[in-house]
Amino acid sequence: MFFSIQEMNGSGAQTTEMEGVNCLDNEAFFERFRGTSMDQNQSAQKLHIAKVVLCAAFILASFGVQAAHAQVDDCSPLFGCDSLGCDSLSCDSALCCGENCLGEDCLCKSIRQCLADSGITFSNNLTQYYFGTVSGGLEETARYGGHGDYVANLDLGKLGVHEGLYLKLRAEHRFGQSIGESAGVILPPTLAADLPVADSEGLYLTNVLFTQFLSERFAVYAGKLDTLDGDTNAYASGRGITQFSNVAFIANPIVLRSVPYASLGCGFIVMGEEGEPAFNFLVMNPTDTADSDGFDELFADGVAVSAEMRVATDWLGTPGHQLIGASWSSRDYVSLGQDPRIILPNVPINRASDSWSVYWNTDQALWVDPCDSTRHWGYFARAGIADSDTNPISYLLSAGLGGASPLRDGDTFGVGYYYSGTSDEIGPLLVGALGPIGDSQGVEVFYRSQLTESISVTPDFQWVDQAREQVADAYLLGLRMNIAF
Repeated sequence: MFFSIQEMNGSGAQTTEMEGVNCLDNEAFFERFRGTSMDQNQSAQKLHIAKVVLCAAFILASFGVQAAHAQVDDCSPLFGCDSLGCDSLSCDSALCCGENCLGEDCLCKSIRQCLADSGITFSNNLTQYYFGTVSGGLEETARYGGHGDYVANLDLGKLGVHEGLYLKLRAEHRFGQSIGESAGVILPPTLAADLPVADSEGLYLTNVLFTQFLSERFAVYAGKLDTLDGDTNAYASGRGITQFSNVAFIANPIVLRSVPYASLGCGFIVMGEEGEPAFNFLVMNPTDTADSDGFDELFADGVAVSAEMRVATDWLGTPGHQLIGASWSSRDYVSLGQDPRIILPNVPINRASDSWSVYWNTDQALWVDPCDSTRHWGYFARAGIADSDTNPISYLLSAGLGGASPLRDGDTFGVGYYYSGTSDEIGPLLVGALGPIGDSQGVEVFYRSQLTESISVTPDFQWVDQAREQVADAYLLGLRMNIAF
């Protein structure tokens, strides 16, 4: 769960968000870079101003600006584009960005296309969660929270810096409250609502990653990485935004102890014959630095190493993948620590050096729309084991169905089951704080309805058989709304 992916096509590159039913497209993984985080609370005024400017740039470039409208009769100055379709604007709004802005002549779309032609693309999401514990858990209540995710990809070759060099920037923040603590669960049911830093509503840069392609099939990368997009699965990933919401289905949580959410690192990618990543290798700082620049902590506590291989298959005459990965960290572990990807108290543990994990996942399409190959649904499965001396979860199994809805174009669905085995070494240490601890299992069902090109609404149901044996099973109902821009 630790790699950024980029696709190179001949003389150029294309960047897209890998989500929903498009995730098996050969171009769909190109967006997956990682990056750097800086804590605005710890930064000086200069850094704070820089963050404000960066966020403003995301918004202005994504929606278009009034100043750009003034150039509607002469679009060529914008990054050297030949034309923005200025002669046939037909939208009603001043910026041509209203509900009727659907054609190629819309100014907002023209600006974004002009930026993309120049090597700058954006993929931004604002996701809101309203989830309630309708039965069981610690408290029957509802919570509202959300997550903002603002991504820019820059092709520095097109921008005249260096051919084959790319930069990914990601800014993240969270707000409100998540339902996990009141539900009494250990694995967060709405993971994105707790990222990048739990109990903080600050804005953090969690990606500043440089990737250099040395050939069409080999690239090196370095920077600050976020690891949420790793352990890629066509029907069970999506960062908790576009597919499942529970961390058990977003990525394999047995990797959490050996691989931090965001930290400095470097690695390389080997591409397969069909243009998909075949092998990824990463060396990373073993401590999470999502709330700082990470340089003071760089390798002070050891090193984390991870490797992942993903192979495309065609076993049923339909697309599929087999993935196997492993991670190892040389860090000394003396407590559980605080990690937004798992809800546990910071209790001391028996001192242990090193931590490791090994995991596998697969996705396989069972149906592909004969008229549109990007529409398909199928099954997924995951399995993994981890070092029980340092990891509270010693093994995890999950499986389910997901993909394009057979009922309506643009919609997606998912249903999944997981079983989580609690470590025999860590479990007894939690008894004083949480009571008796055992294994856990759960189910999640969602249906994502694409209301407009930018807005989707996702009803979600989850049942969790608690690892905390004195807490009743939690039944969660929720609604997720995503605005992509």
